[in-house]
Amino acid sequence: MLRKALHIDGDAQIDILLRRVLTSQSWNIQQAQSNASALRLAKEQSYDLIVTSEKTSGQEDIELLREIRRVRSDTRLIILTNKSTTTNVIAAMREHAFSYFSRPFSVDALQGMIRVATEGCCWDDGIEIISATEQGIRLRMRCDFETADRLLQFLQEIEELPDPERKQLATASRELLYNAIEHGGKLDPTNYVEIDHVRSRDMVMCRITDHGPGFTFDKIPHAAISNPADDPTYHVRLRQEQGMRPGGYGIEVARKLVDEVIYGRDGNEVQFVKYLSPAKSLSA
Repeated sequence: MLRKALHIDGDAQIDILLRRVLTSQSWNIQQAQSNASALRLAKEQSYDLIVTSEKTSGQEDIELLREIRRVRSDTRLIILTNKSTTTNVIAAMREHAFSYFSRPFSVDALQGMIRVATEGCCWDDGIEIISATEQGIRLRMRCDFETADRLLQFLQEIEELPDPERKQLATASRELLYNAIEHGGKLDPTNYVEIDHVRSRDMVMCRITDHGPGFTFDKIPHAAISNPADDPTYHVRLRQEQGMRPGGYGIEVARKLVDEVIYGRDGNEVQFVKYLSPAKSLSA
């Protein structure tokens, strides 16, 4: 049976992207002219995926999501909007939006998120907000890479930074979060990591805590940071022998992209800081 997607009053580029990712053999892609018409359709039939219009605000799309959740708890909705605010991003997370993109965004990133949204077997958010303000958010996240990618997209929207700082933070966050869920959480979806993300006038700070056994730097031979001085690719061979995914550069990469990377005594908590220049910090 064909799965169904709904695209709301979107532009041709996004429509082409949807039809490229969602093949006609498996998907029926329908159009709605407005959020109101999308809500009427969602009440009449179930959609696996809904992608909103960039012409509506984040707040309008969140209201649509709230209404849809009353009748369709398992629909995955991706919000597209021209302008983002921290308040709207947090509200979208609380209402269990699947993802959130504001212009300018990477079409490749959106395409990847659509794939994540449509390849999962069932809807289970995996992200729980513990507390949130304009300056910071604390949450728990299930230990799997797909949920991590969703969370990282939300955090990019919250940061509201220009390139290249935004990309630097996104890459450092991804590397350290992946380490926590893979090595600390063992990629077990019943395990969770905790994230504290804070934005001030002068810096962005993030703390990631897993509940694994931790580590010490002299006992992680699968990471590039522990390579012998005379054998800079030792960890690559070791990861291959142990059947681990390619990588092992996460800590080194993060240290090059942010200003401070600090591990707790037991190794299962890492905090990193990116300092902002005055021209790029929040206005008073």
